[in-house]
Parts: sequence; structure tokens; C-alpha cells
Amino acid sequence: MLYMVIETFIADADVVYARFNEKGRMLPDGLAYVNSWVSEDRTVCYQIMETPDRALLDEWITRWNDIVSFEVVPVHQSADAQKLILGMEQVSTPPGT
Repeated sequence: MLYMVIETFIADADVVYARFNEKGRMLPDGLAYVNSWVSEDRTVCYQIMETPDRALLDEWITRWNDIVSFEVVPVHQSADAQKLILGMEQVSTPPGT
């Protein structure tokens, strides 16, 4: 399952990137980083993450939530969403999501 993770930096972006440079993403096994975009003012990061188990995403969040607040939205790629809306295909949701 894909998730749009909206991170709002509680601390200054320099603090967030210093931790990233020191410790990396700190992803648990089974959680994959896909891509990200940062707002021009460097206060918000939009990330796509992928995992069959939502609990892994929550585990990762606990490693960052002292300096970043999180909003998590389960998402589908637009082509898959169109098929779902038109009833053309069943998109299965893995257990634990």
C-alpha cells in the first residue's frame, strides 16, 4: 500500500536534516521510501512511502515525532483509482493496512 506522508517540521529544518545526515531515514525492514518533495520555505515535506503493514509506518514515525509532526493518507496511483471508481478492477489491500 502507498501512503502520502505529510511532515511538518516542528524543529527548524536544519535540525531535521542534521538527524537525517547522522542516522539516515531510520526505516524499519518492510517500509520503503519512494520519493519526496519539500516546500519552498523548507517547513513541510511530502513523502510517498510503501509498505504492506501500516504498523511499520507508525514505528518509523516514532523515530521522528519529536521534531516532525505527521499526517498519513493512504493513496492509490491515479490509474488504479480510476479503475476502482469505474469498477473495472479490484485493487486488493494487503493485510495490516
